[in-house]
Amino acid sequence: MARMATRKYQQRLRAEAAEETRRRILDAAYRLLRAAPSQPLSVDQVARAAKVARSTVYLVFGSRAGLFDALAEDLLRRSGFEQVVRAVASPDAREHLRGGIRAGVSMFAKERDVMRVLVSMSQIDEPDLGAAVRRVEQNRAGGMTHLAGRLAEQGVLRPDVTKEQAANLLWLLTGFDAFDQLYTGRGLPAEEVAELLIAAAERSLCKP
Repeated sequence: MARMATRKYQQRLRAEAAEETRRRILDAAYRLLRAAPSQPLSVDQVARAAKVARSTVYLVFGSRAGLFDALAEDLLRRSGFEQVVRAVASPDAREHLRGGIRAGVSMFAKERDVMRVLVSMSQIDEPDLGAAVRRVEQNRAGGMTHLAGRLAEQGVLRPDVTKEQAANLLWLLTGFDAFDQLYTGRGLPAEEVAELLIAAAERSLCKP
């Protein structure tokens, strides 16, 4: 019995150590992105910043692409993706729209600098990072298609707006660039950005 308890304790310690190493590597990657947003991020740089061996990064994440995938997923979690999940769960499609936009804006504002770097770097010659960001954006596109379908099913869409048009406009209004044009470009607070984007979506897509 004591041997089993000791084994479980050792397993827990190993799991905690592995998670601590993973967290340290991701935090190092965030610091590097903020410090040099225009520079490609290498595994060697991340390993040095995290004070681990290069092989450890590959052991934890499998590849450079795996590191970027984990970075993108971690960024969603730490910026409050659960708020989006709650908005999607609303039985009212219009509240889904409002809550989803507010949650998205809150996420973007919380990690604006890292988001800006990731979006910008994904558009240049950065295949691994670009692939990670594209996967996130594909999920967002699917979410907008789902929301447009719910708005149509509940009779919320204006009669001259199709589901496809609604999905396209929602895609535009919920993207990082739409947020950042108002938040950084116009210097508006996040709450005002959210209300402006909600108003634009409802007036363009929804019945009065």
